[in-house]
Amino acid sequence: MREQVVEKIKNAGIVGAGGAGFPTHIKVNADVDTVLVNGASCEPLLMSDPYLMEKEIDTVVEGLNTILDCTGAKKGYICLKGKHAKAMKSVQDAVDKDSTGRITLFELKDFYPSGDEQVLVKEVTGRTVPEAGIPLQVGVVVSNVESLFNIAKAMKDIPLTERYVTVTGEVGQDMVVKVPVGTIVSDLLEFAGGSKIADYRVVDGGPMMGRVLTDIDQPVTKVTSGLIVLPPDHNVVSQKVMDPAKIRKITGTVCCQCTHCSELCPRKLLGHSINPHKIMRSLSFGDIDNKARLEALLCCECGACEKFACPMGISPREVNALIKKDLMKDGIRWEGTGEEPKNHPFRNTRYIPTKRLMQRLNITKYDTHPTLVEGFVPDMVKIPLTQHIGAPAVCKVNVGDHVIKGDLIGEIPENALGARIHASIDGLVENIEAGVVTIRKV
Repeated sequence: MREQVVEKIKNAGIVGAGGAGFPTHIKVNADVDTVLVNGASCEPLLMSDPYLMEKEIDTVVEGLNTILDCTGAKKGYICLKGKHAKAMKSVQDAVDKDSTGRITLFELKDFYPSGDEQVLVKEVTGRTVPEAGIPLQVGVVVSNVESLFNIAKAMKDIPLTERYVTVTGEVGQDMVVKVPVGTIVSDLLEFAGGSKIADYRVVDGGPMMGRVLTDIDQPVTKVTSGLIVLPPDHNVVSQKVMDPAKIRKITGTVCCQCTHCSELCPRKLLGHSINPHKIMRSLSFGDIDNKARLEALLCCECGACEKFACPMGISPREVNALIKKDLMKDGIRWEGTGEEPKNHPFRNTRYIPTKRLMQRLNITKYDTHPTLVEGFVPDMVKIPLTQHIGAPAVCKVNVGDHVIKGDLIGEIPENALGARIHASIDGLVENIEAGVVTIRKV
């Protein structure tokens, strides 16, 4: 049973829909006792998961039961926030009619970052993932809602070729829209009525952890959850595009060592050995080789320190990301003990309310809870051969080939971590350049 499920997921090219794109066939090939469906809709404004739970819950439950069978788990929790009333009712109805008795609805508190895997594990199971660890170490698999939706289709031999994307901000029409993987961002924004402002930036992902696109001719990938159009001076945008050298300089001179970043850090509240204020202090003193610097490896880059905690408006998250990049390039990893950390005694009183966070971010006016808009069909897609953690897929088509939606165009390299890539529309392979396959509808 497990081998068949893993092979179908692998063939379908499924990767984590809510994170960095870890190949799902690797994640589910394990023995656990619990599966968590991450429907937290953690990032403000992103609404595709609540939509799927409201409208496609039967398919999501099919995917969940598949993973329960595959991993041998005895319990599956569908986790979402009570504020999504229609989705809550849909899930509860599905749980009530499920005959296996293994599935439970878990109502999450409305805080950030409730969708962080390690925070979610703690909230639902009471277990704490070790430092630099993963949920598998405490007997848990965490799967995004859309990943389970795709798993259910994979059992019918339907590969992953589409992605649900929230389009919001300064656009003509807010929407959740199903698009072929490889859709050009500019085409999708045009479908949404275009930008309402002349000068704008586009955030790929959520306002907290998303990245600002340097070019809107980039494609939607398997991990694109949202596109947010904002003014260039908006506080969600400004620090994401700041020069790294300037970030380091400002941090080293402005940080007042209030410790708020550490006291509200979700990973520190779980008991992990990370103290962002000490990392900031290390920059002030020019000490780049101390233990505080190594603690940056434990940062989940949720941005709570930057967007909510810091009274000085500096960016501990950005600094941590820069340090992590340097350390990992040098092959340095966190040497964890593997032991369960002891949670901070005030953890349960330091949740960051989503409403207050949205006020700080100045995005409350964009919280429109859009519904699905149908009818988007692009004339052309550009499909990257790397949309996941691991090695890029090996191209299996040539310029001039005719392909049908679902055809394999990228294979996992032998003995490598990766994911398959499939054509997302019918058409002609027009170009293959820099690891991107361009297909034009004919």
